[in-house]
Amino acid sequence: MNTDNNTQTAAAAANDPLEALPGRLEHGHQPVQADNWKRKATLTLAALGVVYGDIGTSPLYALRQSALAAGEHVPIQSAIMGVVSLIVWSLIIVVTLKYVLLIMRADNDGEGGILALASLAHRLQGLGRGVKLAIGTAAILGLALFFGDGMLTPAISVLSAVEGLSVESKAFEPLVLPLSLAILIGLFMIQSRGTALVGRLFGPVMVLWFIVIGALGFAAIIRTPRILWALSPTYGLDLFVREPWTAFVSLGSVVLAVTGCETLYADMGHFGKHPIRLAWLTFVLPSLLLNYFGQGAALLHDPRKADVAFYAVAPHWAHYPLVLLATIATIIASQAVISGVYSITRQAVQLGMLPRIEIRHTSATDYGQIYVPRMNAYLCTGVVLIVLIFKSSNALAAAYGIAVTGVMFLSTIMVGMVAVKLWHWKKWVVIPLFGALTLVDLAFLSSNALKIAEGGWLPLFIAAFVYIVMETWRLGRRVHLDHIRRESMPLELFLERAEKTPMRVAGTAVFLTARADAVPGALLHNLKHNKVLHERVVVAQVMVDDTPFVPPDKRIEVAKLGKGFFSVHIHHGFFETPDVPRALTEARPYGLVVDPETTTFFTGRETLVPSEHPVLGRWRTWLYMQLASNALSPARFYHLPPNRVVELGTQVTI
Repeated sequence: MNTDNNTQTAAAAANDPLEALPGRLEHGHQPVQADNWKRKATLTLAALGVVYGDIGTSPLYALRQSALAAGEHVPIQSAIMGVVSLIVWSLIIVVTLKYVLLIMRADNDGEGGILALASLAHRLQGLGRGVKLAIGTAAILGLALFFGDGMLTPAISVLSAVEGLSVESKAFEPLVLPLSLAILIGLFMIQSRGTALVGRLFGPVMVLWFIVIGALGFAAIIRTPRILWALSPTYGLDLFVREPWTAFVSLGSVVLAVTGCETLYADMGHFGKHPIRLAWLTFVLPSLLLNYFGQGAALLHDPRKADVAFYAVAPHWAHYPLVLLATIATIIASQAVISGVYSITRQAVQLGMLPRIEIRHTSATDYGQIYVPRMNAYLCTGVVLIVLIFKSSNALAAAYGIAVTGVMFLSTIMVGMVAVKLWHWKKWVVIPLFGALTLVDLAFLSSNALKIAEGGWLPLFIAAFVYIVMETWRLGRRVHLDHIRRESMPLELFLERAEKTPMRVAGTAVFLTARADAVPGALLHNLKHNKVLHERVVVAQVMVDDTPFVPPDKRIEVAKLGKGFFSVHIHHGFFETPDVPRALTEARPYGLVVDPETTTFFTGRETLVPSEHPVLGRWRTWLYMQLASNALSPARFYHLPPNRVVELGTQVTI
């Protein structure tokens, strides 16, 4: 019998994906505590480099696209004041109020992100089955949208930075595309070597970036101080009064200023909520506001520079150094997104939402330093194709945003549920507050929907593909496990008949199983063909717990079944990669001594065959078979010694 990577939770995940998700109905627990100012400063600096790379490089294109969108039908002065006002208040309402102050309260044992939030909402009391199923579907949809956004961010960020070369001289224009591709391909090529060294530079470089863009913005404000009137929301509202349709369309570009806000929540488990909040409120937000106001001031002074708004705030001598700094900053932003995709991929694999794939650790001390070769290849191919298809950040901006707004909308709905059911907020507070935030999200989402024909179809296509793959894997595992359940022999019945076994041979055999109460298929096949049992038989089940990490003293459970049989439960967190041999060496205190170098590990290799009338339908059955056949073998996924593994094949009809 083949062992699934999320053995305990596989059956639950097959019926409802959120049953397998991590989560506890407590909030406020934080794994990373800043015990003193020095520790807090270190975490804050690290958060600047990882958390704020995406949103921190948005000034490269956000105001430019917004001004160009609004300036087509509105006097340019009014358009500039209006879009600056909309961007400023989007940063205040969407990022500061919703994410930094509200959504980050909904931590799941210290962890954040769409999966953690969905898990928290799913476990609320008093929810009907239909609502829980909707939350589970929303979790998969949110993951799919995240993957779509993950391909667009590196492309638009690096392109927008490198395009600064052509601002001073059109002679550089032919170099923009090949140079952007070279940077992006080089970034993906170095992933396998780990990013620990580069990662240590992220924080200081991003500190320099925010200081520079804030200072340049401040200098531009000094020259044209009337831009500060845009702090009043009336300028944004006036844009809607004068030209409602134009203002509505411009929201599709304004949202570019808040892309990356989901990262604030997703990275909460790495840095803690307090350093992330501190970095935003005291450093990032002031720098962004200064720069956006500065860009607006530069455009009020010379509206003809709307298509190079970011570089309009820089003096002539600083242009090329700023291009270099912007390129480095966008590489950091891209690296943060790539690392985020790796992390969410590992979590999805552990929770059974995706097939087993190879996950390499590139650092012995930092659990966040991982490399996923297959996902890296997919991302690299996708990003290169996106750059070749769109060729400029202006064209790519039409595709960017719809995936982000989709995740923002889902997050708002689920946090509203958590506020009522878990935090026990009064409905008269929740309904108007989250109702207003939902309307803001819907405005951004519907405005971005207008860009589907211009390029917005791309992230939706990527998300739809990922969703179909994940949903097919979930449904396929359910059918697969149902078949295994029907064909399995109860372990208790097998033990009663164990004395009738023809022969017991010396040594220890470990059989991986998806169910602790059933006999592993590999054990039955070994007995059928070889007519022997080892003197010690270990039936091992790997379980993914509802915490990021499992303490060493809770890693393993051992039960003596008698007649030389042992039942072993190996616990791992959803941020950990299971290592069965290492875990078994920790069983000595429980009366089980296992030496991986002399132990034989039995795994099953299944050949899937479609039935005459497949439950999933023919095309979905075919897709599930392809996913299963390309899944990483249990031996490699569980780090079994290659020379101590015996695979026994069987045929399964689904």
